[in-house]
Amino acid sequence: MNLYEIVFSAELVAGAQPEKVRANLGKLFNADAERLDLLFSGRRLVLKNNLDAATAEKYRATLERAGALVSVLEMNTPPPMEEVELAPPPDAPTWLRKTSVSPGRLQIKPRDAYMAAFVDVDAPDYSVAEAGVELLPGKPQPVAPLLDLSRLSLAPVGSDMGQVEKPESQEAPDTSHLKIIPE
Repeated sequence: MNLYEIVFSAELVAGAQPEKVRANLGKLFNADAERLDLLFSGRRLVLKNNLDAATAEKYRATLERAGALVSVLEMNTPPPMEEVELAPPPDAPTWLRKTSVSPGRLQIKPRDAYMAAFVDVDAPDYSVAEAGVELLPGKPQPVAPLLDLSRLSLAPVGSDMGQVEKPESQEAPDTSHLKIIPE
């Protein structure tokens, strides 16, 4: 069964007055001014879809009597989905299959169904050192830098080294004449 859609592109029947057609469509669709502006914007609008041929013709005739020129177009039906063959199910669960593991990789033997989920995890096989073993290589002994200090000398204790003299501290101003008046 073919399905149709009603498409309106703001075209009017020859000789129809735009204001009258606008009022007729407003009554027909119970539309406010905003929706009518959208209808007459000139864009292609699908007014109704999934209609059989007889119903689509009724809509076209009714809209033509109202003064609007509409198109009745056959809807494109989606192409049928092609069937896809599924791969056959595996012979045995993955945790029971023998897989080749490269050397230096962790080999887990599942102890229960929960651990069986982690059989295919590819993890490096890290070893753990005994407690108290130094894992980092030893640090080299620090070497004292070679500095030439022959041009430096020490001044005698209490000698003037050319420091900037601090200004003498001034006395605080006299505030004895000031009073706080409560409000």
